Amino acid sequence: MPARSREIAHFDMDAFYASVEQRDRPELRGLPVIVGADPKGRGVVSAASYEARVFGVRSAMPIGTAARLCPRGVFVAVDMAKYMRVSDEIMALLGEFSPLVEPVSVDEAFVDLTGTTSLFGPARDAVRRIKARIRAETGLTASAGLAANKFIAKIASDLRKPDGMVVVEPGGESEFLAPLPIERLWGVGKATAKSLAALGIATIGQLQRLPRATLVSRLGDHGAALHELAFGRDDRAVTPWAAPKSMGAETTFERDTDDRTRLQTTLRGQAERVARALRAGGVAASRITLKLRFADFRTITRSQTGDPTQDGLELYRRVMTLFAREALVQRVRLIGVSASTLGPPASGQLGLLDPNAVRRERLARAVDGISERFGAGVIRPATLLQRQDGPPAR
Repeated sequence: MPARSREIAHFDMDAFYASVEQRDRPELRGLPVIVGADPKGRGVVSAASYEARVFGVRSAMPIGTAARLCPRGVFVAVDMAKYMRVSDEIMALLGEFSPLVEPVSVDEAFVDLTGTTSLFGPARDAVRRIKARIRAETGLTASAGLAANKFIAKIASDLRKPDGMVVVEPGGESEFLAPLPIERLWGVGKATAKSLAALGIATIGQLQRLPRATLVSRLGDHGAALHELAFGRDDRAVTPWAAPKSMGAETTFERDTDDRTRLQTTLRGQAERVARALRAGGVAASRITLKLRFADFRTITRSQTGDPTQDGLELYRRVMTLFAREALVQRVRLIGVSASTLGPPASGQLGLLDPNAVRRERLARAVDGISERFGAGVIRPATLLQRQDGPPAR
């Protein structure tokens, strides 16, 4: 007896950050809203409303480019705490329909609806119910794809935005993919697309007709993987949330700088933000990484590994050790801190090494509680009050 086909849905919130802002600020509805850095600075677009996309504005675009394309755009600063609260509502709602919910990012997730028919009816009806509930309970719209695997569901959810729904029946994956451009395949960037174009391949259907051996000889193991995806083959399971592999903060300066005091102050603030994220996640980090991007866009990273910590001051001390070793041969465009090799906090152990560690941990958690109630930044280290560290981290 053949194995039962899975029923996997992918939900993708439409222009999430911008839609939340338009929901909460009625005066922005119908306007080209661009969420991201200061348009006079050098950050990037985090999200653009559909009204802004008409002008060619896209996520990850330099903010200055967005301002030129859409001079009448309404630029709004990122409010990640608010977006996370809305995201938590949506993920909790998805969890009412299946225990198998895999968040991909703050605004999208896979849901395995296999075997839920007796509870919610056919999967396509369940998807419609979920979309309706998201709209009713959050005032936002989501686009959805439903298929027998994650890859097809993900592509399907992107084809009828906003507020769309695309269902791909089992067995129809190849036909569904055939007319789409090869760039729709995961792992096909500019370089791979160029290699395939040299073979006369522009659509997934053309790729399907290419012998697997030809793809392997041209692209190696990557070619073999693309051959599988071209026919819509993907056996990955929907995996519920797992702890992140790293947490970090970055700042892009409005003007390149070689002012070490300013850079150090920026690192201090970033270390505190990362520490708060670690404590909120109930994890500690053993590996700390410094990231520097210079005026010519050359980027370097430097790392060190030590005892697990979620203490902002300790993170700052470690990243400063790395920073002190770097000669600033150019002005700095971007600086960042990230924490990785995450695990459970080493409760009580740091006190043996640093008698102030336990006191700082208690103080930090008290500050976290105040910040949760009154907003981030109401309490900060005194060193951060001495001067501003440029635009907020993104």
